[in-house]
This record gives sequence, C-alpha cells and structure tokens, in this order.
Amino acid sequence: MRIRLLPLATAAFCLPLFALAPAADARAGMGSSMGSRGSRTYTPPPRTSVAPNWTRPMDRSMTPRTPSYSSPAPESSFGRSAPAFGSSARPPFAMRHPFLTGLAGGFLGAGLFGMLSGHGFFSGFSGAGGGGGSFFGFIIQVLVVAFIINLIIKFWRKRSANNTSSGGTGSSGMFGAAGGASPFSNQPQQAPSQEVTLTPDDYSAFQQLLINIQAAWSAQDMMSLQRMATPEMVSYFNNQLSELTSRGARNIVSDVQFLRGDLSEAWREGTVTYATVALQYSAIDVTTDSMGNVLDGSKTERQTVTELWTFLRADGRGNWILSAIQQAG
Repeated sequence: MRIRLLPLATAAFCLPLFALAPAADARAGMGSSMGSRGSRTYTPPPRTSVAPNWTRPMDRSMTPRTPSYSSPAPESSFGRSAPAFGSSARPPFAMRHPFLTGLAGGFLGAGLFGMLSGHGFFSGFSGAGGGGGSFFGFIIQVLVVAFIINLIIKFWRKRSANNTSSGGTGSSGMFGAAGGASPFSNQPQQAPSQEVTLTPDDYSAFQQLLINIQAAWSAQDMMSLQRMATPEMVSYFNNQLSELTSRGARNIVSDVQFLRGDLSEAWREGTVTYATVALQYSAIDVTTDSMGNVLDGSKTERQTVTELWTFLRADGRGNWILSAIQQAG
C-alpha cells in the first residue's frame, strides 16, 4: 500500500511547481496567434510548403469581426417566411382600410340577415321588407355608398403620398438619413484588395525582422519593438513581458537561425501592403528565474519553430513592420 501511494504523493507535491512554471512557448508571442491582417484577419492564410497544414485562428485581435446580415427571415406558424420589419411589402386592404372593411361587412351582414329571416338578400336594407321598391332603393343606397367610399379612398391615398414625400412614414425614414449612410457605419469596411509581387529585398527584410524582434523581446527593449511592430503587437508583447516579470521569470531567445520561408499571400488594401509569410527557424529558447535557474527550455538544446508572420508597409513610406503572428499546425 505504501509503495502504491508513493507515486501519488510525489505527483501531488510536484503539481504546484508545474502550475507555477511558464508556458513552454515563451518566445516572442508565447506561442499564440495574435494581431491583425486587415480584411483577412479571420481568413485562414493559404497553405505553403513550409506550413502545409492548418493555421491556428487569431486568439487575440483588435480587428472586430464583421457581423453577418444574411440570416433567414423568421418563420411564421404556417412555415412561411414572415415579412421583415420595415419591408416595402404592401399590407392587405383590410389592414390598410379597417373602416371601409367594416362598412362593407355591415352591408353583407344586413343582406344575410334578410335571407335568414325569409325576406330575401336585399330585404335587410329596407324597413318594409321585400318588393321592387326596396330593391331599387337598395341600388340607390349602394351607389351613394360607393361614391362616398371612392371619395374616402382618394383622400387617404393623397394623405399617404404627402406623408411619404415628407419622410413621415415612407421607406426613407430613419435608415435613409444622412444622405443614405449605412446604419452599420461603425462596422469595418471591407477594402478591396489587390495581389502584389514581392522582391528579394522584401524577403531579406522579413528575415532580419524575425531576428531583430526576437532580440528586442529577449532584452525587453520596448523602444526597439515599437519601431518594428504595430502598436497592437507592441501592446501584446508588453503584456506578455509583464506577465513573465510578475512571475519572477525572464525569457531569452538567442542564436536565432533562419531555416527557410515561403510566401503565403501578399496583397494591398488602399495604401497599405500586407504580406503573410511562413517562417521556419531554430533558436535557443530558455526561461530562467532571477537567479538564472532554468525554469523552462534549455540553454544548449535548440528548438525548431514554424510560424506565419504578417508584415505591413505603407506604400512609398517607411519599412515593413510586424502586424500579426499565427501558429502553424
């Protein structure tokens, strides 16, 4: 019994130590997918020979997801699509003119009452019941009522037309204000993209950025990171370095060697050019405490990493800077 309980006791004793240890992926980005890729932030990058498998979606990004407005219309109790609110579909006559519908129903009810009482359909409209005189009297009443109904319909149509032209009840109400601006103007606009061609100098810049960013990360040099990455990525790096410092740990990535790379896609949105490349590199990745004791990784064994880095550049101005890191499957 004691022999069986010994491994369990040892595991229970070591569990807190594993819980306090930093994650194995402690390089710049700490093995997560984060950043922005313009309008393609949530679109998986095309696979390459360096990264032939799936790419992990963004864990963190300041780019909001574009909502989908193509949801189907709600179903009615009869299984047919109910008309959408604010649609231009014209309601039935009974809903548009309830007074006229009620008036016609009154005449029909009077005729049915005459039939049920045995005096004929038209006798319900006369006080004496039956006879040719009551029939001609009914015809006159129908003509008079039809004339009045026609006047009322013309009046209501004219009133509805005036209200529509003044913006009171027409389709150009709240959603058509401000010169027809979209009610979803707060959502990101999908800028039209255009594929671009990179040069050997661009690929050399990507390799050098990989090495320089890892060096600045290891030195906790935020000023250098601000010159090589977008403000979004710098904020993520700062949070990760602060987390390591709060644990009393420090991550150092040294002797970075670029192995190979491959272009996934490059495109232009407006005046900004994006490029996503698959990078495979090896390095010494070690995390130590304040006394230099190894908490994770190794000071001698190299680690091989494959990631997809996205860079951006304003056309005609400045250099490439890092805008996203994604983990390859």
